[in-house]
Amino acid sequence: MKEHLQTLQEKITSTWALLDIDGQKEELKKIEQAMQAEGFWNDTEQATKISKRHEELKSEIDTWQSLKDEVDGLLSLSQELEDSPDADMESEIDKKITSLEVQFETLEFILLFDGRHDRDNALVTIQAGSGGTEAQDWAEMLERMILRFVEKKGWKATLLDESKGAEAGIKSATIEVEGRYAFGHLKSEHGTHRLVRLSPFDAEGMRHTSFASIEVIPEMEIGDAVVIDPKELRVDTFMSGGKGGQSVNTTYSAVRIVHLPTGITVQCQNERSQVQNKESAMRVLQAKLQKLQEEQEEEERLKLRGEHKSPEWGNQIRNYVLHPYHLVKDVRTKHETADDVRVLNGEIDDFIEAYLRWIKSQNM
Repeated sequence: MKEHLQTLQEKITSTWALLDIDGQKEELKKIEQAMQAEGFWNDTEQATKISKRHEELKSEIDTWQSLKDEVDGLLSLSQELEDSPDADMESEIDKKITSLEVQFETLEFILLFDGRHDRDNALVTIQAGSGGTEAQDWAEMLERMILRFVEKKGWKATLLDESKGAEAGIKSATIEVEGRYAFGHLKSEHGTHRLVRLSPFDAEGMRHTSFASIEVIPEMEIGDAVVIDPKELRVDTFMSGGKGGQSVNTTYSAVRIVHLPTGITVQCQNERSQVQNKESAMRVLQAKLQKLQEEQEEEERLKLRGEHKSPEWGNQIRNYVLHPYHLVKDVRTKHETADDVRVLNGEIDDFIEAYLRWIKSQNM
């Protein structure tokens, strides 16, 4: 019992140092001082950003401090029990140790989020592949999977744009996901997803293969995003086809922005106001351009090193087979499960962890 606690204590101490919890405590003190300063809320945007960072730091520090205190307390108690044995107390401590070890393993997962943008919010775009109604229905199934995952995490999902299919499903959708390590979690879903099933749209009940792609990019902070020259943009307005009541459908509130040098096109029709839709569309465009710039820099770096890196976008990353058997298998990590219903209901944590560990092993 004592050895288990000492081992757990060592693991926590090591992880504490890796996460620089002491440094985070110092940062938290400085933020709290800034928040108490007069005129803090004069700049609402900056104040909101600082408040969000305060919440993240406090949550992480409190969680690790609580775990550390519990283990330290149990270790002291176990040393006392060596002098005065108590079978019932020892049994309770054993149960608590098991619980704390599980808690530590769950918290240790955060160490996998060491990417440049892993802490950022995410912008998720789902696009139906070729195949008409079949592919559009599959795209909507993936949209639901992402939204259910976000809901289970307690994060916020905002539908920025959605284009419905003619008969069923969606042609495309863009979702803004706000949450702790949102991009770090969802980047595993970036790529092409393949579905094999008996078609509900085929009168003969034939088996069909459908494709849909998911693009996941980090939402940049204003200071981090690339600077865009307004002269390089073409901004179009059109009538929204989304939800929101009669006013949305009868006014030119939807906005489409084309970045002329790259041809990248984004649009937003979720908000009632044209101004708000334009702001949301610009955020998406900045994120896409930033990602493009980083990819180009990475390609150039690999060329200089004489390495070749196959682009992930457009590659098939996961297969979902619903007939003649049940299997969801990730092509990259080889992680698989027969419980396709659970996965399509948003239970994708195992695939995310397998992907993050796979990425870690590739970079070693």
